[in-house]
Amino acid sequence: MKREPMVFAVGGMLFGFVLGYMVANLGSSPGEARPVAPSLAGATDRSRPPASPPALDPNELKALESLAAREKGNAQVRVELGNLLMDHSRFEEAARFYREALALKPDQLDVRVDLGACLVNAGKAGDGLLEFEKALQKDPTHKKALFNKGIALMETGRPQEAVAVWEGLLKRFPDDPQLQGLRKQIEQVRSAARRSS
Repeated sequence: MKREPMVFAVGGMLFGFVLGYMVANLGSSPGEARPVAPSLAGATDRSRPPASPPALDPNELKALESLAAREKGNAQVRVELGNLLMDHSRFEEAARFYREALALKPDQLDVRVDLGACLVNAGKAGDGLLEFEKALQKDPTHKKALFNKGIALMETGRPQEAVAVWEGLLKRFPDDPQLQGLRKQIEQVRSAARRSS
């Protein structure tokens, strides 16, 4: 399975939940208890849930873990482990393997973005935002990092900043089919802000 479409599909779903949560709680006072937004995976096109992946094959997991244990310097097997676990919503475990891969090869921007997406989905949006910022320091036009930065900003209660990031992303990639639903989401955030004013 290609990582980018998976991350965008899952992220889209998370965005829908986050946006719904933000809109539903826009008028709440800061001290009020709010329900936690559902934690899913990745970060990008939230309009409909992705098809559920097949059950995690324990033999595949065990084989990759065994290979990682034997090959301490193999960053790619750690990325594969992270991908497998992320695809099955095991975000904390996936984050561990992405961190290990980045310790071996720190300039893997897509891996850093996947780590950030895992952190956001594990309820650590602030930590995820830091990972997206690190990726954007290396490549300010990194599409997945920008998209996911917007998700993390929404999760941390900064919808106007998220909209600004996404508008910049749409200016850079106006015809990208993976980003087309983003315009509608931006308008929903703006509409919610107008209603609360």
